[in-house]
Amino acid sequence: QDIIEYARLRGIRVIPEIDTPGHTQALGKIFPDILTACYFNGTRGKPDYPNHAAFEMLNPMQNYTYDVMKSIFQEVIETFKDEYIHLGMDEVYYSCWESSPEIAEFMREQGFDAVNQVEQYYVKRTLANVHNLGAKYMIWQDPIDNDVNAADDTLVGVWKDTSLDTKMKRWQDYIKPIARKGYQMVLSACWYLNYISYGEDWKKFYQCDPRSFEGTEAEKDLVVGGEACMWGEYVDGTNLIPRLWPRASAVAERLWSSADVNNTDDASFRLDQQRCRMLRRGIPTQPILNGYCGDY
Repeated sequence: QDIIEYARLRGIRVIPEIDTPGHTQALGKIFPDILTACYFNGTRGKPDYPNHAAFEMLNPMQNYTYDVMKSIFQEVIETFKDEYIHLGMDEVYYSCWESSPEIAEFMREQGFDAVNQVEQYYVKRTLANVHNLGAKYMIWQDPIDNDVNAADDTLVGVWKDTSLDTKMKRWQDYIKPIARKGYQMVLSACWYLNYISYGEDWKKFYQCDPRSFEGTEAEKDLVVGGEACMWGEYVDGTNLIPRLWPRASAVAERLWSSADVNNTDDASFRLDQQRCRMLRRGIPTQPILNGYCGDY
């Protein structure tokens, strides 16, 4: 509650992400029966899959799964009191579900002939539960990529881009089909601040225009915002703030400015001023180049 109130006084909303049905290994420590029993070489147990989220999948067949998750969602909604909750749903690898004879039997009973229909079943029930709790929801793009239909009012986070993984396409190639389906979107693919590179990498963040994809004006209007992400694989309390700032300020100016405000030379002056301002306030921000304010 202290964090929520601290943020509120500064015009910030704290919206938690409860990621399912993948990335749920920790949840399985508390509710062991909530995970799908995976098989490897015909033996039940943890499979040796290459994808880090492949073996930690919720069991989509049982009512118990939805009852547990609904109680968690309800507590989150009551605690954070925001109109939105983020439901994750990224990196749903089918390897575990495909290995399970129980899932195969469930698919036969439901008349499913493809595993993405299992994901469709999970998404539909989960979104309905959250809707009944009176909240709006955001998910990552992955279910839409898998030809899963979400509710029309779903807010979709577009995160994939070839700059993050060479096996991925450009974010523009992902956003077009999502826009054509009519979903509102938040773009984060350009702004993964945990990825660092030598030099003034803030410029590539600044030059990303979230409307620069092939589409109608109505489709481009479906991009309602952007998100700068900082994932924690190589970030903790020792380097979080200097890695964020002032690079996040470049993202902020991009998102709050007109498309024609895009000159990085002009922005460099403002960004350096912002860095000096933050240093004077005791915030340890990294330099963008050899600046004039020094370590004070």
